Amino acid sequence: MPLLGGVRPPIAVLLCALLVVAAFVAAGLGTVHEQDVPQALADAERQIAADTALSVATSVNARAAELRRTAASVAPAVGSSPARILKSLPPARRSGEAERSVQGAVLLAPRTGKLRAAGGEPVLLTGMDVTALARSDADDIKPRLATSASGEPRLLFFARVAAPAPGHVKDENADQARDLDENQAGDERAFLLVVSEKLLAPQVYGGGRTGQLVDQDGKVLASTAGGPARPPGNGDRALLAAAESAADAGPRTAGASGSLLGDRHRGLRRVAGWAPVAAADGKDETSGLGLTILTYRDVPPLKGGPDHMRFALVAAGALVLIAALVTVVLWRIVQRPLLWLHLSAARLAEGASKGPGARGELARPVPVAGFGELGRAGRALESIRRQLVGEAGPEPVRPARRRPGIRSLAVACVLLIAAWGAPLLFLVNRVEAGKAVPAATVADQQARTEAVADRVRQTLGRSYTDLAAVASAASGQSRERAADVLQRALADHPKYRSLYVLDRSGAILTRVGKEPLRSLVHAPTGSGITRVNTSGRIPAIAAYAQIPAARTAKDAAPAVLFAEIDVNALNSLLSRPGLGSVWLTDERHRVLAASVGFQAFQPLPSQGFTRLTAKTAAAPGSAGSPVSAVLHAETTPGAGPSVAAAAPLARTGPAAGLGWRVVSAEPAAALKLTAYQAQARTMLAGLLALTAGIACLGWLHIVVVRPLRALAGCAERLAGGDRRTVLYPVHHDECGSVTRSLELLRQALAGQGRVDRAGPSSAPAPSSRCTGAPGPQRIN
Repeated sequence: MPLLGGVRPPIAVLLCALLVVAAFVAAGLGTVHEQDVPQALADAERQIAADTALSVATSVNARAAELRRTAASVAPAVGSSPARILKSLPPARRSGEAERSVQGAVLLAPRTGKLRAAGGEPVLLTGMDVTALARSDADDIKPRLATSASGEPRLLFFARVAAPAPGHVKDENADQARDLDENQAGDERAFLLVVSEKLLAPQVYGGGRTGQLVDQDGKVLASTAGGPARPPGNGDRALLAAAESAADAGPRTAGASGSLLGDRHRGLRRVAGWAPVAAADGKDETSGLGLTILTYRDVPPLKGGPDHMRFALVAAGALVLIAALVTVVLWRIVQRPLLWLHLSAARLAEGASKGPGARGELARPVPVAGFGELGRAGRALESIRRQLVGEAGPEPVRPARRRPGIRSLAVACVLLIAAWGAPLLFLVNRVEAGKAVPAATVADQQARTEAVADRVRQTLGRSYTDLAAVASAASGQSRERAADVLQRALADHPKYRSLYVLDRSGAILTRVGKEPLRSLVHAPTGSGITRVNTSGRIPAIAAYAQIPAARTAKDAAPAVLFAEIDVNALNSLLSRPGLGSVWLTDERHRVLAASVGFQAFQPLPSQGFTRLTAKTAAAPGSAGSPVSAVLHAETTPGAGPSVAAAAPLARTGPAAGLGWRVVSAEPAAALKLTAYQAQARTMLAGLLALTAGIACLGWLHIVVVRPLRALAGCAERLAGGDRRTVLYPVHHDECGSVTRSLELLRQALAGQGRVDRAGPSSAPAPSSRCTGAPGPQRIN
């Protein structure tokens, strides 16, 4: 018999598969134990640190780019002194809610790096090769960390300031170095501007959470707290030191982060998370700073949950018993009788075909199994044996009565396995989300949603601030020069998809970039953020600013500069690992941007999300407050409960009056909570058992049960006197062997009852396919 054919492999594989599932239940489910601090909380703290690090990096990158654009826009008069050039630089503009405090600034000579002008507090450039920085032609010198004279940390930004050289004749006796300094490029001097700014503390959300900005030596540069928190004890200091060491020792790659747990103290445990502000080998402005964000908070330990070991052992033991019972039943009722039938048929065929010397094989009766198709085939084979030895003649086939057969036995085995697997798949270890999800996890979802809203708000605020500067630069310019200004602004701001100027009637005067998406034809007064369409395939969000009238054009018509923001830029801001689906909605709860696929201006996926978002509303004139909850699935089939949160987009700034919201939802089953881990493994065990039972018994039905039903019919017809139907063996297994033996017995019976004939039969012999496709034909 072949290794993978016949009755043995399905039964053996079924036994092994069920034993493997039982071992999985005992090992996989029995090792699930309730933790006092779930892994979901540690993962959330790690993600919060990563979110904060991303916000810090984005802010530094934006400030560096802003300073370079500001320095490039300065046009000092010919012969202006370095001190006057430095004084002409505009102060730092507001970036969101926080205004970076410029503590000091200096202008360095282009070639020598000598100090030419200074303002504010002294800028210490200790440890830097100032001459190399000044001589380099790079316009994108990355920010550096420094220390002020008072020992406070400072962040240094660099930019080139071009100024016309004074028109004078070069003195042959003057210092050559000074000539190179003052007359660089013939008629232009490129001073190096160094701006020293105070290092702002990272913004963190969530009550009791503290955020720290740490350098590569473990020194805390800035710290902030999102609420009251207990002072760190000795154990907590060790925890924070361990987190700092882990952050410094870990690979500084994009997205690298981690978390640590502290010891229990006064009924609380401290959870810390860390993330580098940027990769050390990255290409952004923060890659060389070596900064790390460290966040931590105190959480109450969870009470001891149910122990799944006992249930796992009982379930595994029950499955082992079911596997043994099914195997024994199939072995006794199917496998062993089929092997007997195979041996008996081969013995009779040998006795009938090898002449009188082998007739002794026909004397032994055929053992008849008393169940189903095997019993029918055994009785027919015994009748054929008696006909061969002359004890009886052909026996007519009796009308078959519907009795349970081998197929019914296979179905019963499947039902027995399903009685174990179905409850595990649908009933056992079900989780009630309201009790399984800790309050701290819900609070973390809200804190991360607030962080996303803050990131979107800062992006919209910077878009508005930068657009106001572009509007000022375009003031009083001709249409061609204004188009050049807009084109440069579009190249400097990848998040802009289109820039255009509107007159008082709403008509476009100048446009650069893609075709505008606006459908609301109006020219608003003032400046801010707005939505410029209410339908269509793509939502259009735009910043707008009034173009100041030139001093010489007293009767000039007012104009408004619009910058449509690419929705993909907003979508990328909303997407964060472990936060689930995130949507940006308008005041009517219609989706404007999302981290997942959406249709423009569609409602939120669930009424529960809409009701939760409505709770963020407050009194008229107020931006509202964030909310969070565990929401159950309402209309989506197969969807489970979700941990959802909603937060106002902005409380201040140009987007404050829009009434927009940021909504997030993470499936509760995706959280690393013990209850959901136990539920998932329980369901997996039930699914594996059902799959193994259906697959193996279906295999048995295909290779044994169905061919055996056809074989029993062929054997009964042969015993009833049918000598003309040729039987074709197909498969090299037990059923095929019995079919081949029946064909040999048919030939022997036909030769035994043959009478002298004058020639060949007038009609061809019919054929029968007892086991499937036709095989070779043999006729005596």
